[in-house]
Amino acid sequence: MGSHVAKCLEKAGYNPVILDDLSTGHRKAARSATFYQGHYGDRELLKSIFSKHSISAVMHFGAKALVGESVADPLLYASSNIAGTIALLEGMRAANVNRFIFSSTCNVFGDPKEVPIHEGVQKLPVNPYGFSKFAVEQVLQHMDQAYQFRSASLRYFNAAGADPEGELGEDHRCETHLIPNAIRSLTGRSPALTIFGNDYPTPDGTCIRDYVHVNDLASAHISALELIDSQNRSVDFNLGSEQGYSVNEVIHMLEKVSGKQVPRKLGARRPGDAPRLVADSSKAKRELLWKTSFDLEAIVRTAYQWLAKNPEGYAS
Repeated sequence: MGSHVAKCLEKAGYNPVILDDLSTGHRKAARSATFYQGHYGDRELLKSIFSKHSISAVMHFGAKALVGESVADPLLYASSNIAGTIALLEGMRAANVNRFIFSSTCNVFGDPKEVPIHEGVQKLPVNPYGFSKFAVEQVLQHMDQAYQFRSASLRYFNAAGADPEGELGEDHRCETHLIPNAIRSLTGRSPALTIFGNDYPTPDGTCIRDYVHVNDLASAHISALELIDSQNRSVDFNLGSEQGYSVNEVIHMLEKVSGKQVPRKLGARRPGDAPRLVADSSKAKRELLWKTSFDLEAIVRTAYQWLAKNPEGYAS
């Protein structure tokens, strides 16, 4: 996600400085932007970067983000996502940088009782990953009150798709997302796709999710930065397309785009999978003047085109 935002920032006239330890990212995705390799929790490295560059704001995408891994190793997620982010915030405070855009997640809501999900729905995360994001959101609220430190917490729903210009795409060493996994199964690079349960209370029995294109999310980051700058206040937004699609519907769309069949098999439900997660993004539409430009077909098409061109991801 960070690489897509960096590219959009460059187009908008900003000069991004990228910090990434490359544990899950790729140097090639940073393109020609100023780049430092390291962890955002490294206080000495942060001090050096802030001293060398006139940083006016920080956008933070660096958290670990695998739900299953967080359940297996909660201390890792507390250390990286909470303690590491606090170190970053401390580095910002020391450098007198007080604008922060936080990549959060709909996982903070857990299994919500209200769908579509608006910002006021009770936040009850059900896994350490969701909790780590919720904890940082709470810290940011307190910093706003204590230090006039302004932030935007942007809760993604299902970020998906690839750069329409073909430069950037989804390439995770441990891939958990439906669309790239379905593409890999379709192209024969992975075994048959597993559908985790078909007995949910949805029209076709498979889980429903809200897919939003990475470029649409990127535009929200820039708008959020401009908003907290012009209005001097902290904000939070749920970012989704407000359209829910089932696992089966996504697979059928990929088959339509590619003209090929996706090999698939039925598996058991995964613990913690909510039947339906769809955003209410009316607040973002109203305050950010934000709207999505990519429908499900465009999301799937850009993802398919990038992986077809780069079957080995950034190593292609």
